[in-house]
Formats: sequence, structure tokens, C-alpha cells
Amino acid sequence: MIHITSLDEGLETFKALGSEIRLQILNILLDNDQMSMNQLASELNISNGALTGHIKKLEECGLISTSNESVGHGNQKMCSIIQDRIIVDIEKPIDYTNVFNTQIRVGQFSAYDVCPTCGVATSESVIGELDDVRYFDHPDRFNADLIWFSKGFVEYAIPNLIPVQQKISQISISMEIGSEAPGSANNWPSDISFYINDTRLGFWTSPGDFGDVRGIFTPEWWPSNCNQYGLLKLLVINKKGTYIDGMKISDVTINMLHLDYTSSIRLRLAVEDDAVHVGGLTLYGKTFGNYAQDIQVSINYMPLESNTPAADNK
Repeated sequence: MIHITSLDEGLETFKALGSEIRLQILNILLDNDQMSMNQLASELNISNGALTGHIKKLEECGLISTSNESVGHGNQKMCSIIQDRIIVDIEKPIDYTNVFNTQIRVGQFSAYDVCPTCGVATSESVIGELDDVRYFDHPDRFNADLIWFSKGFVEYAIPNLIPVQQKISQISISMEIGSEAPGSANNWPSDISFYINDTRLGFWTSPGDFGDVRGIFTPEWWPSNCNQYGLLKLLVINKKGTYIDGMKISDVTINMLHLDYTSSIRLRLAVEDDAVHVGGLTLYGKTFGNYAQDIQVSINYMPLESNTPAADNK
């Protein structure tokens, strides 16, 4: 996913998309996953030389990637799309100079209540026994990069280290997430709810528990018949509401949460008993899945008004 936070920032991407040939290239790659330069040139009825400039432009703005692969007695350049969506914010952005960034490992949850199928794994091995919830208390789980459960919740304490006399104006949380099916199942919907300090922000329906191909960063020891990767989702709570990948999921605003420099912040991810789709939850850290990251959190802040009392939700 490419998140463009201003028109100026997105200029090169807009230029790359402002070409009929380059749009055709993207559409062809979406239909075929991966193609060689020769195949693309033939499909578009243009020369390899003419194609090279278009491919370079798309690669420079992060829409596609290229790699050299050995075929027969030579090499050929292969092209593939590496983004699944582009989000553009065109209103005046928040002042991103006032931001506190942090990362949380998926095993660093502060509370949980989960049901099997479930488990916890580090980059080297599964911790304890599968489907035994007691191992969610194992001390090694702080190093975990993969957790999964069929229903219930995990909760994380988000460090709030913004400067004193500041209030929180936006929270952005990025994570690789999916459903939890026995083994794996690409079609396995799950309604995953998000909470901040017991306030329900809304939910997102994960389409499946993906195992059709191996995750880019999934360790070699992890079984091929188990889930391999999730989807990278961006949860944003700001003055206008709560959003997943730019799509509004509720009218809960950041002001309703009353968060300032004194507030504790708890993030809860839950699959609830009364959800329409009770399909579990899997969280991927930096050594599993398709994205080399933990749970990433950005907290934007601004000065407290002089007559604003400190938040009560500590």
C-alpha cells in the first residue's frame, strides 16, 4: 500500500500513472502476477527499448519491482506489482513534525483472552504446544513474531511518550493481519474489532487466512500447509472518524477518546462471540508474512488549550 499524505508528495506517482501505456502495464501485471519484459513488450506491441523507460518510471515510484531470473542459457528480467492499493489524502495534512513513532512486537501484549485454535511462535520455533492457551503467558512470547487464535482478544499497551502539555490529534496503527482457520483458507472471513481504552472503534472483515503461497519473510521451518501471510492494514483515528486504509468504519473521533500526554493507551484486537463472521485472528511480525515490520504506531500531537483539563481515562 502506498499512502500519499499530500498532493506534492504524490507528484511522481501521479506522473507515473498519467500514461495509458503504464496503466496497461499495471493491468496486465494484475492479471498475470509476473511477466518478463519480452512478454510485456509483445503484449503491448512495443519494443523492449520503449518498454524499459515505462518500467523504470513505475519501479521508481514503488508500484512494481523487477528481478533477473535464469532461463535456459541466459537471464530475463521479470516484472511484478508490489502494491495492492494507493491512498491519497488531498486535504491539508496534520503537522507531521509533531509525531511520536513506536513499534510493538506482536508478542508484547499486556492482556489476552483467547480460544483454540491458537498459538505463539518466534522466528525459530513454536512456543510450547499448539492450541494450549497457557503458552500465551510463556516468557518467550515477548519475542514472538506470530500469534493466532480462533476468537477472543489480545490487548497492547501503546507507549505514550509525547511531550508534556500536549494532546493527541491522531493515532495511526499499521499491522499485517488476517483470519485464523485450521491450517489455512483463503476464503475464511473474520470480523476483527478494534478498541482504544475500551471504546470500540469499529471492525474490519478479513477475507481469509492466506496460505496459497509462502510468505516472503516466513521462516523455512514453518509448515507450507499453514497460514503464510496477512494483509497490511492501516487503522487511523483522527478528528473526522476512524478509518481502515482510508475507508471510514465509524464516527468515533480522536476527540471522543480524550487523550493527552498523561493518558494510558490500550489497543485491543478482538474477534467477538456475536460477530457475523467468527473467523479468528492472526498477527504477523517482522519475521513472518509479507511485510518486515512489527505493529507500527504513530501518534500526532498538538498543544493543549489552556482551559483543557487533563484526560480522565488513565
